[in-house]
Amino acid sequence: MRAVTEQPLVGVLAVQGDVREHLVALEAAGARTCTVRRPSEVAEIDALVLPGGESTTIDKLIRAFGLQGPLRERIAGGMPVYGSCAGMILLADRIADGRPDQETLGGVDITVRRNAFGRQVDSFEEDLHIRELGGQPVRAVFIRAPWVEDAGEAVQVLARVEHGPAAGRIVAARQGNLLVTSFHPEVTGDHRFHAYFVDLVRRRR
Repeated sequence: MRAVTEQPLVGVLAVQGDVREHLVALEAAGARTCTVRRPSEVAEIDALVLPGGESTTIDKLIRAFGLQGPLRERIAGGMPVYGSCAGMILLADRIADGRPDQETLGGVDITVRRNAFGRQVDSFEEDLHIRELGGQPVRAVFIRAPWVEDAGEAVQVLARVEHGPAAGRIVAARQGNLLVTSFHPEVTGDHRFHAYFVDLVRRRR
């Protein structure tokens, strides 16, 4: 492993999804960044972001590239990981409506439902109040997003939908060093969620 430095090295899984936006947000939050595509790269990072995309496709590519075993090992060893949208599904222990051949990396004691808010045309934005990020609301962008159907006792709920027919649904949570959101903070220019994650990484180190 590398020597510890002040700026943590945060990798972004780069097999599919909105990789570039996460790299920009993480660097704005004070982290050094790299993309992760090979098993050898998993051992070099302090933390990882699993971006949005298509969860079944990302799962298949993770296995095809030989990443599943190394990622599960690092997660079990306490490496901080943040999963947004599809990344939330990948970190969930259970999927309510997963395909028979779909697997997750696991680690967060939640059940998620894919595309819970509807299809692409049902994408929407909403202001969420997240105490851990301060008084100003977070503009959350939901794109074919999952939600959390249930969460175990060790899971800290960070945000719920505040309005509409889905009010009360969990859309952000944390369990130890693992952080998940249904929405995409990387696309709004508000880097507070990434700063929260980078701070978690620094404390872990």
